[in-house]
Amino acid sequence: MKKRQPTLPEVHFSDEGDIRHMHLGTIWIQGSMDMDDPTALVHEYVQRMMAWLLFVDPATVPKRQAVQLGLGAGSLTKFCAKVLRMKTTAIELNPQVLHACRGWFHLPDDSAKLQVILGDAAQEIKKPQWFGTVDALQVDLYDDEAAAPVLDSAEFYADCRRLLTEEGCMTVNLFGRSSSFARSVDRIAEAFGRDAIWAFKATREGNTVVLAQRTPSRPKRAELAARAEIIQTQWGLPAPKWLRGFKPIE
Repeated sequence: MKKRQPTLPEVHFSDEGDIRHMHLGTIWIQGSMDMDDPTALVHEYVQRMMAWLLFVDPATVPKRQAVQLGLGAGSLTKFCAKVLRMKTTAIELNPQVLHACRGWFHLPDDSAKLQVILGDAAQEIKKPQWFGTVDALQVDLYDDEAAAPVLDSAEFYADCRRLLTEEGCMTVNLFGRSSSFARSVDRIAEAFGRDAIWAFKATREGNTVVLAQRTPSRPKRAELAARAEIIQTQWGLPAPKWLRGFKPIE
């Protein structure tokens, strides 16, 4: 008997002034776009998903590869491909999300530099072709209720680590009513080691972004501050502000 496919939520959008929000059949916002500046990162937590930039030479960024697990409204995918000019791939389960991003959120068609793979992220990242190739892995996987991360096991995070280059980083958005920051960090630590993990303080909305390095490092504060200034000047991200609430976990 053919296995029945799960029913995927309907995708719709709402406009709030110049900001367009994506929803998956509920009031929960799955992503947003500034209609006057479609490549801008609207939400603070989405900006923080770019914290991996603090750990690489800015001049090397266009030569690197980014992968997003979960397309959302396409914000990270557009920013990495169009602003940072990186080779960028997003893996998305729901075809409606891709259609919505192309129709309502200015996501470009696939090209040599940008592609969207429709499929299960948990299965796609097990393919050997990805191993050791990803410099920036951005994980933001939520269902329509946004209650907890869809994939949040030590095995999943070990698969994520396997994708990364030696300088590669994974950033994860942890949010939800039934999620546990400590439990998720323990699972990430099981895969990466606790010395590889950095975390932001939670945003007002309750999003906590965690970063895990393939190769643990502890750059001096002055080095991070200098790089943060370059990131702000070059790409308009509030990186100097990040450093006030971004630290290795205890």
